[in-house]
Amino acid sequence: MTALAPPTAEPRQTGWNSPGWRLLRATCRAQWKGIALGVAVGLTWTAGKVSVPWLVGQAIDLGIEGQDRAEVYRWAALVFVAGLVAATFTGLRRYLAFREARLAEMNIRQRLFAHIQRLHFAYHDRTATGELMSRANTDLQQFQNFVVMIPITISNFVTVAAVTIVLLSIHVTLALLALASLPFVNVLAKRFSQRLHPHVMGIQRESAELATVVEESVAGVRVVKGFGAEEVQKSRLYKEADDVYDESMKASRVRATYLPALELLPNVGLVLVLAYGGHQALAGTITVGHLVAFNAYLVLLIGPLRMLGMVVAMAQRAVAAAERVHEVLAAEPEVTDREGARALPSRRTPPGRGLGEVRFEGVRFGYQAGSGAPVLDGLDLTIPAGTSIALVGPTGCGKTTVARLIPRFYDVEAGSITIDGVDVRDLRLDELRRAVGIVFEDTFLFSDTIRANIAFADPQAPFEQVERAARLAGAHDFIVELPQGYDTEIGERGFSLSGGQRQRIAIARAVLADPRVLILDDATSSVDPTKEHEIRDALGEVMRDRTTIVIAHRPATIALADRVALLDEGRVVDEGTHAELLDRSDRYRAVLAAADRGDSALGAGGDGAAARTDQGARR
Repeated sequence: MTALAPPTAEPRQTGWNSPGWRLLRATCRAQWKGIALGVAVGLTWTAGKVSVPWLVGQAIDLGIEGQDRAEVYRWAALVFVAGLVAATFTGLRRYLAFREARLAEMNIRQRLFAHIQRLHFAYHDRTATGELMSRANTDLQQFQNFVVMIPITISNFVTVAAVTIVLLSIHVTLALLALASLPFVNVLAKRFSQRLHPHVMGIQRESAELATVVEESVAGVRVVKGFGAEEVQKSRLYKEADDVYDESMKASRVRATYLPALELLPNVGLVLVLAYGGHQALAGTITVGHLVAFNAYLVLLIGPLRMLGMVVAMAQRAVAAAERVHEVLAAEPEVTDREGARALPSRRTPPGRGLGEVRFEGVRFGYQAGSGAPVLDGLDLTIPAGTSIALVGPTGCGKTTVARLIPRFYDVEAGSITIDGVDVRDLRLDELRRAVGIVFEDTFLFSDTIRANIAFADPQAPFEQVERAARLAGAHDFIVELPQGYDTEIGERGFSLSGGQRQRIAIARAVLADPRVLILDDATSSVDPTKEHEIRDALGEVMRDRTTIVIAHRPATIALADRVALLDEGRVVDEGTHAELLDRSDRYRAVLAAADRGDSALGAGGDGAAARTDQGARR
């Protein structure tokens, strides 16, 4: 698996028009009402906060300096009211900010998940699961942080603007001294942003690679333990964790370089005001109340200016995360509904013929189109409705590829595949995939009850249908013996069950969907040969009068099918019943012999294996 790449080869845009900024702006536009309400509340907070120093100055000049107790009490009461407004709207501002932030995170996560579900199989073939998990979790948290800061940052910006106006109205010279550091703060903040961005992108990238290692180690823990490879995975994790640490420390060094200066510069203004303003107060050119208010305003400025560095860093992280999310959202699904896509016919013409005929005509396909030899090349095959066919051939001949092309996991490069006379590319995808049921070689069950797993395609299915599907799949008897029967939780991937039990539940899941075409992709390969007969009995019942494609290498499973198609070099090279091919085809016998050697613990020679295969099949 490789990391995701930008969806196009065009030069990456930077700055305000970068994909990250565009996605952030679009997210905010979708929630402009809630964000605007948060901003309005923030401005009310600003009004309360900014009025306090001025009220204190008036209390000093008119009350304390004027020796008027009534004025002191009146201005003190106004200070209390302003402080109460600021305190109340502080809480409301944060509540609204976090509400909108969580909503934005939820909406973009749902959009991302839905898009990932729509993406074609080839995309998932080349994209690591941990990479997608990182973008759907870690990166989206940066969205939340960004939206949280919008009302807070705007209210802080307005605070700075309001304080600047008030300071200029009190004393122009003092105001210029107090604000002299702001241009330097702006220059430093811009440099800080430019230096920090590449390291933030690096952290996001390395975190995704670390998530991939963790996901693979947990999902493949049985393989890891089976090969005693714990130290190997530990080394991989340590390497990725070290990379995250290195990038984080680079970002920390940039912060350590710039943040002290961003912290110090606002305080320089405070020092200048105390020095010059104190001299002016002693000379009587400014009142003590105004000087106190002036210093209080400067202290009020320090918080918003101090947050500037944090806001810049947070915005950079959010843009970096948004660019990574954009890369996924910008990936276009290659397998989609065509314009005017239709449903499958509900009846056959002429009447009396069953539904489910599958036809391959001149099919050509390769997993990397245009490079290398195709997997299928000129495949022609017809499967009449209600019949079954086994696909047999050496490894890499295209058996599983056939199974993937029918439900359009991939699209053919040339030729066509039809179901009941309709090209699968002309069908609606949801209609097509409901009509094609697949039991995969690698059985995947969800961490849920057995009933929920069987009814996966139709969660509202009545229990009677669930039980019927389980009986047809030969699963009912062992299910009712479990502690909670059909309501038994089977845990992650169903590993609390045996391989045969998992496979029978997977068969029941396909049966419940009542597909027009059933594909059994090596459905017994992971089952102990001594237990295989239990699965075969269930398959025989399920396959009756249903168009079925059996991909298998064990003779007893192959014999379940009405006919056998021998595949080699991407096409059908022979076709007939199992017995006919055994009698006339050396190539067929060689394929079965090779498969038998794979199953045999003794590793017997080809002729002996072929003889045992022939005898076993005829029995």
